[in-house]
Amino acid sequence: MEKNFKLPDLPYSYSALEPYIDEKTMMIHHQKHHGGYVEKLNKILEGKEELGKLTIEQLLGGAAELSGDIRQGIINFGGGHANHSLFWEIMNPKPQKEPDGKLGEMINSEFGSFSQFKEKFSEKAMSLFGSGWVFLEVTKGGLNIKRHSFQNTPLLSGNVPILGLDVWEHAYYLKYQNNRLSYIEAWWNVVDWKRVGEIFLLNS
Repeated sequence: MEKNFKLPDLPYSYSALEPYIDEKTMMIHHQKHHGGYVEKLNKILEGKEELGKLTIEQLLGGAAELSGDIRQGIINFGGGHANHSLFWEIMNPKPQKEPDGKLGEMINSEFGSFSQFKEKFSEKAMSLFGSGWVFLEVTKGGLNIKRHSFQNTPLLSGNVPILGLDVWEHAYYLKYQNNRLSYIEAWWNVVDWKRVGEIFLLNS
């Protein structure tokens, strides 16, 4: 039987984001960590035909209604798959450096300026205790910066992440060791605001 979910190919080579994110980290992160989430998610879904027909967004959006024996697995591994899929997608070796259009206007309106947004986002990432993610999400009220522990995702509460930063140690420890701030500062150099803006327009 064909697997429900597949590890997506990266839209660039493992070395393409250097010097900001190194090739070895990208390879291990994509193949082992993300690949592991996909494999474990598919295992949970074996024999569950109705769940197997759902998209990852539908699966996570309805996680609260699932029975306890599979709910946490869906959140952990489904969240890991969704979060990482977004993470690879919004990075680019030759990115658009700043948001423009409707997204740029909303960021200025919600956060004061693009530089203030980056500062607030980075502060959230630095203040997250342990492993997790920081997202820029689309909510019914507009845009919001949200921290999530482990592989939790805005999709669980019906919001749509359009930008996500992985602050698990496996995302940066080979190059930056325990210096999370240096990793965050480097990451901004590969965020592609063209793609973030496209995802925003699809969900606003």
